[in-house]
Amino acid sequence: MAREIPLDKIGDYYQEGVRKLVVAATLAAEERLKKHTPVFSLANYTKAELDSMPDFFTVRGKVVPLKKALEERPTGGTLRGAWTISYSNSGFVGDITNRMEYAEPVVYGTNLPPSWNNQYRTRQNTIPGFPDLVAKELEPWAQREYQKIIRRG
Repeated sequence: MAREIPLDKIGDYYQEGVRKLVVAATLAAEERLKKHTPVFSLANYTKAELDSMPDFFTVRGKVVPLKKALEERPTGGTLRGAWTISYSNSGFVGDITNRMEYAEPVVYGTNLPPSWNNQYRTRQNTIPGFPDLVAKELEPWAQREYQKIIRRG
């Protein structure tokens, strides 16, 4: 039997479905972004590389050699853990941001620090712009889920 929705309630019904889809898609995207975000670790560097690292990393408000920062936090994960979710007041837009000072160079390969000599590099074969690729991967799923919302009405 088909579901009966009074005409004056149909907009509310579809809006709630779309809001739920926005939340589900945003959470799925955040999970994938965290999975693809590189984690800095001492194991990723040779001794010579560690010894030659410049002072450009900030720990507790002080600029220190990256080697020291890695030794103090050997498991890394600061960039990975800095992804945050917010939603518009309407609930129709979900935003995922990372406000770490070095997120842009690592995530998109733009505004590279001078020590990178204008060359994008991470130790985990990160693809610059991977958040855009994650969004593209989720697009077909989100479209299918949206069609299910429309058909259920």
